[in-house]
Amino acid sequence: MGEDSASGGLATLASTDPLAPGSATSGLPLYDHNLVKEYILNILPLLLGSTDPQEVSAIQELFQFPDVGEKCRRFANDPQTPVLYVLKEIADAFPDGDSGLDDSAVAPEVAGPCIAYNISHDLTYRPNHVGSLALIKRASVLDAGQPISHQIQVMNLPGPAVLANPYEALHAYIHHAVGPYFNAFVAAKQKSAETQGQTSYVAKRDEKDAKTGIPMAKKKIAELELSLLHLQQNVEIPEVSLTIHPVVARAVEKARELHQRVSVDDVDSGLLGDSQFLNRLQGDVNGWIKEIQKVTKLSRDPASGTASQEINFWLSMERALEKIDEQLKSDEIVLTLDILKHAKRFHATVSFIADTGLNEGMDKVAKYNQLMKDFPLDELLAATDVEKIRDALHLIFNHLNKKLKLSPYPVRRALPLVEAISRDLNDQLLKVLGSRRLMSVEYGEFERVAAGTEQVFLTWDDQIKEFTNVAREVTRKRQERFLPIKIHPAHASLQERFTFIRQFRLQHEQLHTTIVKVMQSSALDYAPMVVEATEIDSIEEVRLAYESVKNIDVLDVSPEGTDLWVSAETKYNERVARVENQIISRLRDRLAMARNANEMFRVFSKFNALFVRPKIRGAIQEYQAQLIENVKDDIRKLHDKFKQQYRHSEAYHMSQLRDIPPVSGAIIWARQIERQLATYMRRVEDVLGRGWEMYAEGQKLQSDSVSFRKKLDTRQIFDAWFHDVSKKELSVSGRIFNITRNRAQGNSLQLSINFDAQVITLFKEVRNLLWLGFQVPHTITNIAKDAKRVYPFAVSLIETTRTYRQTIHKIQRHPEIASLASGYINDVHQLITRAINLRWDYFVNSFDPQAHASHLTGGNYPAAYSRLSLGTLDVSENEHVVFVREFAQVVGRFQEKTEALITIYADIATALQEIATCSYDRSTLETILLRVQKLIDRLNLESFANLPAWVQQLDSRLEDVLVSRLRTAAQIWTSTFTADLSDSATGRGNSSGLSSYDTKSRRKRKMGSHYGEPRPKLSSSVHEIRIRNQVMFLDPPLEHARTRWYSQLHEWLAIVCHLPRIQSSRYE
Repeated sequence: MGEDSASGGLATLASTDPLAPGSATSGLPLYDHNLVKEYILNILPLLLGSTDPQEVSAIQELFQFPDVGEKCRRFANDPQTPVLYVLKEIADAFPDGDSGLDDSAVAPEVAGPCIAYNISHDLTYRPNHVGSLALIKRASVLDAGQPISHQIQVMNLPGPAVLANPYEALHAYIHHAVGPYFNAFVAAKQKSAETQGQTSYVAKRDEKDAKTGIPMAKKKIAELELSLLHLQQNVEIPEVSLTIHPVVARAVEKARELHQRVSVDDVDSGLLGDSQFLNRLQGDVNGWIKEIQKVTKLSRDPASGTASQEINFWLSMERALEKIDEQLKSDEIVLTLDILKHAKRFHATVSFIADTGLNEGMDKVAKYNQLMKDFPLDELLAATDVEKIRDALHLIFNHLNKKLKLSPYPVRRALPLVEAISRDLNDQLLKVLGSRRLMSVEYGEFERVAAGTEQVFLTWDDQIKEFTNVAREVTRKRQERFLPIKIHPAHASLQERFTFIRQFRLQHEQLHTTIVKVMQSSALDYAPMVVEATEIDSIEEVRLAYESVKNIDVLDVSPEGTDLWVSAETKYNERVARVENQIISRLRDRLAMARNANEMFRVFSKFNALFVRPKIRGAIQEYQAQLIENVKDDIRKLHDKFKQQYRHSEAYHMSQLRDIPPVSGAIIWARQIERQLATYMRRVEDVLGRGWEMYAEGQKLQSDSVSFRKKLDTRQIFDAWFHDVSKKELSVSGRIFNITRNRAQGNSLQLSINFDAQVITLFKEVRNLLWLGFQVPHTITNIAKDAKRVYPFAVSLIETTRTYRQTIHKIQRHPEIASLASGYINDVHQLITRAINLRWDYFVNSFDPQAHASHLTGGNYPAAYSRLSLGTLDVSENEHVVFVREFAQVVGRFQEKTEALITIYADIATALQEIATCSYDRSTLETILLRVQKLIDRLNLESFANLPAWVQQLDSRLEDVLVSRLRTAAQIWTSTFTADLSDSATGRGNSSGLSSYDTKSRRKRKMGSHYGEPRPKLSSSVHEIRIRNQVMFLDPPLEHARTRWYSQLHEWLAIVCHLPRIQSSRYE
């Protein structure tokens, strides 16, 4: 495509001049058609003619025809004539209208004087057509004020005389001119809009058009290009035209005129016996067989050409065979075969269809075309970006894998077909990626394109795996001979190069980013040590190094392209090496200034992106080894911590304090260790850089880390818990109370709550496991939900029952108070009797515990229920809720009263001991008895049951104690009295000289075991023997002394005998 100026130079195709107004009716002067003639004479020798003098003469003779000037005038001034064609033909080779030109038509250079030129407003396509120029006006009429070269576009169109297939030229126009021109315009428009920051309405409209119309236009252009390519690549199936004998043709034509069915009778009976006529017909039939076999035996090598050629070959073959089949069913062919049958020429008719192979060919082609029809290859060839290429691969292989199972298309042909698809993929990737300058675009944009391209390659690999499996399965089912299923993708070299380029750009981006980051942080933290000029040189050096590879066609995998890349990469590496030396110096300085391992880790984390570079990695190996040892020590400590097991760790005890169940606690503990391990492994990456797993030291650490992570896999803990729970078949059902036997107490019956404590643990485990992100099965979750509903009631009942049992055990240890507490025991028994048939089902199925949570506030602390009154119960409440609250209240009161009884009885027992051991003194004994009476009064006030009987028993015990004390007091008084008499007698006869010590010793022996007890103070009486009137008498008499002695004894015994008795009903 091109155009020339009036001086003979070619003008460019692109032009943005506005349409020039003007026509014969606009009032403007008509354009001089001679200028059009002159323009045509200037461009015609260059674009359509040659330097041969005879052809130059033919061009000059063109305008001698009178109608040529009129056509030029009409083209210049008529708005209805937008185009003018200049035709070049071979004048004497074929007559006008002949269409029998073969592929070896004579070229214009050897045609000599046979070449002729003509001008027309309509384009014709004749066999003798050499070529033509299309002159297209940009405006409706030509404007004399502008150069004609600015107003006309010129297109060169070859003819069949020099190019048998016009699709090649049309494809070249679209592929090399129209498509690139449109893409360049769109790219320039978008870049201009971004540069100018358009915000106007027009800019927004253009942006909207770009998002809607432009992509569609690109797709349509690509589809047109693809269609032309398909037409160009099609293998021509020879068209079969079966020759018909004139006699047969006339017979069929006559029958048609008579509107009757043709038969052998319509042929002259003389000819039916004419051997020459029959031999001619038989020869025609044999010729038909040969012509048809040219099509039915036609084949192609699928390894050559493109995938579209293979697809179009079989589709075209089906159409050709259908046309042949239609001819064989025509009246002429049927009549010919009937004539031969009538003449007994069976050897020519019986095997006619079999000899042609038409039926077998049609059946084969129809089955093959189950695969070829609707084959979505065009989606790949028309794709305009890598995302559409990836989607196209999915469509192609989904179709191929599905249809290959249904169609008998040979796997041996399918393999080269897939390789042909790989070649198409390679070409399409080059086409899509070639429009981008991969080394010049911003890294973010490049990475986006690279990620999409990588997805294309991964999609190909995945689809090839699936295709391989399908091919092997189909081969096995068809019982075909073993065929190695192996694909040699044509895009392998491109994929390898693209992966290398992606890694190259990544390393360069890491180098550039790290240099900028390190230099900036160095300028802030170590300003006195940094020379700014050197820093600027480092960044600039990296930029200049990249310039050496920026303009290389990196997708050119040919040997020449590879050599260009190797040369550019060498220049890049030479510049980068100088930058690496500076980085090494800066890195070693900062590591030397680090005060501890943590600061070294921070330094390494900033530079670790560059450790993939061997030179930098080798320079800091000594520091790496030191820090890696630190990490190993930390990991070893984690191993030791894990070996201690969760139940022996501090975390276990802390979990118990936080009410975290054991399985959830173990999982949390393991995840904590796993997170710490991940932190240490990130430190390894900070030290060794990305790809640390590839180093010998890194491989060992990675292997140990993977093994340790498997041990830390919390899924195993969860699965073991799930398996254990599944076997237990836990549920919340049955009666609330349960009667069991306690082996520790001699198989005595014991009241308990029929609620498995493991269900409570299950509810807590499920709650925590869901928080930890585990998927707990619905069966277990439902049980946990049931447990959650009854949990507050169950805990309250369990604690209340435990309190009841403990209180009963206390009473059993203090049987003296059992009768007093029997009233409260009976209250508990009555409640238990009333609720013995209550079940958990209501709480599970219909009750919401949160609505009544306030009623169970003190469920875990029975003493708190002493503040509640049974009279405050709401009788409208549910029976179960009322019972739970009443049971807790009654047992709480029972516990409280029992504790009070034990305390009171202990005080009474202490008082009894004091009475038995206190001094024999009236006031002391009365004080103690008064204390006991007050305790009994307290029991009376608190309305304990059986108090009178219990007080009577207590009184009997007290009486026994006092009788014992009285007996002792009598003995003491007697001993004291006897001792005093002895002392008196001894005192009167003291002349023997016995010491007072002997007197005391003798008194001790007489008192015996009661020595130390308080003794009564006996007052002695003096009796005088008087003689009065010679009568001797005792004054006072002995009876008086005996009376005093009895009086003193009675006083001594009255200390006990006059004590008041304890009473149970002083308030009554």
